[in-house]
Amino acid sequence: MRKVAVVGGGASGLMAAYFAGLNGAEVSLFEKNEKLGKKIYITGKGRCNLTNLCPPDEFLQNVVHGEKFLRSAIYQFPPQKLCDLLESNGLRLKTERGRRVFPVSDHASDVTKTLEKMCLEAGVHFFLNTEIKKINVLHSTMSDIVLSNGSFPCDAVILATGGLSYPSTGSTGDGLKFAKECGHSIEECRPSLTGIELKDNFSDLQGLSLVNVVLSAKHGEKKLFSQLGELLFTHYGVSGPLVLSLSALVNRMNLHEISLSIDLKPGLDRDKLESRILRDTKERGNEMMKNMIAGLLPARLGEIVLKRAEIPLERRANELRREERARLVENLKNFSLRAKKLRGFDEAVVTSGGVSLKEVDPKTMQSKLVKGLFFAGELLDVDAFTGGYNLQIAFSTGAAAGIGAAKQK
Repeated sequence: MRKVAVVGGGASGLMAAYFAGLNGAEVSLFEKNEKLGKKIYITGKGRCNLTNLCPPDEFLQNVVHGEKFLRSAIYQFPPQKLCDLLESNGLRLKTERGRRVFPVSDHASDVTKTLEKMCLEAGVHFFLNTEIKKINVLHSTMSDIVLSNGSFPCDAVILATGGLSYPSTGSTGDGLKFAKECGHSIEECRPSLTGIELKDNFSDLQGLSLVNVVLSAKHGEKKLFSQLGELLFTHYGVSGPLVLSLSALVNRMNLHEISLSIDLKPGLDRDKLESRILRDTKERGNEMMKNMIAGLLPARLGEIVLKRAEIPLERRANELRREERARLVENLKNFSLRAKKLRGFDEAVVTSGGVSLKEVDPKTMQSKLVKGLFFAGELLDVDAFTGGYNLQIAFSTGAAAGIGAAKQK
């Protein structure tokens, strides 16, 4: 019987262990934390958005890095198969807006409990509070893993230690270090699905959420991103669904070269917006502009827009000049933001970067450099948008690695 060691008890590690055990291997899973699935507990704000129930081809369109590499794993173990597997093991699921899948209980802990139960039934042995110190390779073939109290000989090792995001959950780059020591190239790791710090001071807007606005990003004249959705002003800059998605696209770029803007009134083109302002200034002519603008925007934001348009807050609405109205329309349709940097790994949902995909077999997740060494999950240079895609990647690559490790010849 093949002896398989899985390093890491998160989503990818648990799925890898399950499939390795299911395919006849003797599996031991090593987790340095006191419990399994520590990062699973905080996903989806504690509810665990475990996948996105879309077909594989559509799923792959939401992968930012590694789409071609993931094709085999996603088709072999797509979202529907994951849902069927979990439900057949007693986890009741529900599908919400945007085809996001959650446990009916809304408790992420139920996902971890189900995966743990599956592993136990597949014969997996768990070793908690056990940190791996080193991976030994002999003649480009797996030899053993080194624990604090000795070594553990094995035929295959599956590294599923996560990336660098949320280091408090144990994702501190251990697997990246092991991979590098085994000769693998590491693509520079950057935070993804995180907020963006701004050069602009919007402290007065902290906590303000905007819905149904369009966030756009350009690099020179090239449009990188333009999407309708929700945005949140914070003490450091901006966050919210639109910003998280944008961060996934720009985390490997120089943010100082990227221009950001918000269309605060995407439902009105410039002509209709100008007509609306004309109508309001006529109907509310004696009001000050800072009061009139409140009919278009939240008051705090409205005052900033007026200042940017160089319109005095105390100006009477019926005194608004044509050129001022044009500047107001411009600022409503093109409210610019100056990006400084992304927030760090402490807040990033996932890591962009990791083990180079050129050195990993996409069908089995086995290293092309070391026989018997496999990778799964966030450790790989793959990442996607929000909506359950990244956890599905963890489950699909975990399944491929588990099967590959058990059946390796």
